[in-house]
Amino acid sequence: MGRVIHRSALRSWPMLLLAPLPGCASVPASVSAVSEDAPRQIELADVPFFPQERYQCGPAALATVLSDSGVPTRPEDLVDKIYLPDRKGSLQVEILAASRSAGRLPYEIDASVEALLAELRAGNPVLILQNLGVRWIPRWHYAVVVGIDLNLRQVVLRSGTDERRVTDLDLFLRTWQRSDYWGVVTLVPGSLPARPDRQRFLRSLADLESVGQTKSALLGWQSALERWPDDGVALFGLGNSHLSSGDSASAEKAYRRLLGLQPRNVLAANNLAYAIARQGRDTEALELLNETLNSLPADSDMTVIIERSIADLEGAL
Repeated sequence: MGRVIHRSALRSWPMLLLAPLPGCASVPASVSAVSEDAPRQIELADVPFFPQERYQCGPAALATVLSDSGVPTRPEDLVDKIYLPDRKGSLQVEILAASRSAGRLPYEIDASVEALLAELRAGNPVLILQNLGVRWIPRWHYAVVVGIDLNLRQVVLRSGTDERRVTDLDLFLRTWQRSDYWGVVTLVPGSLPARPDRQRFLRSLADLESVGQTKSALLGWQSALERWPDDGVALFGLGNSHLSSGDSASAEKAYRRLLGLQPRNVLAANNLAYAIARQGRDTEALELLNETLNSLPADSDMTVIIERSIADLEGAL
């Protein structure tokens, strides 16, 4: 029986349940929005530093946050993965992909000074993209925020060849705004960002699993369920990760829990049958698939999926 609904469905299924994620840059980052009880000054002094080679701020910045998260990395290890010679730089998509390949969960933070402060307070340096030129003549640059002082209105960066570049906060915000406030933290699997957005975090986990980081994704789904205990997307992802790792019994538990919350979830029923069949209970799996098929409307798009799973299982009996 080989019709398990796995990564591709996981990436699309949440979109049927969740509203579109609003853009992070819809509201300008503002210092005035910082709550009064937020720390006024913080700096992560122990964050590693790698001075960049010419045009290679991307590898240097990514090596900084990966090394800080416990993945020993040098910029030269990343050049072939994320540096594009024709562009003399790196694209955000390459940064994110390399983070996942290293077994880390890249999470895009909110567009706010308070979000930066929250991540720093949690011990997470933030990799950001700036435009040090102007919009019509851009000069893109990656750096890592390691400190903020609201009293002095300053930001501390690992940037270029400067281990501790102190920048005026308002100037920093202007250069950050030109990248639509793009900033990411590279999380250790099983941990949450300081201020997790549910939709964004779950999508990040689905992306991590899609590149084969099953064990890391598994830890992520577990942490998501600790934060959102009855989340259907997280339960579906947890079951799929268990299946990928060969733990069919744990996958069965996750799918049954999901079906207890969403009895008509056809994808969960299909994958539950797959998990049951992998444990040698083919007859039970076939009964579940037939029950699921009989419950579907005649014009349901799910009919073909379940019929194929039934055919696969009957062919194996």
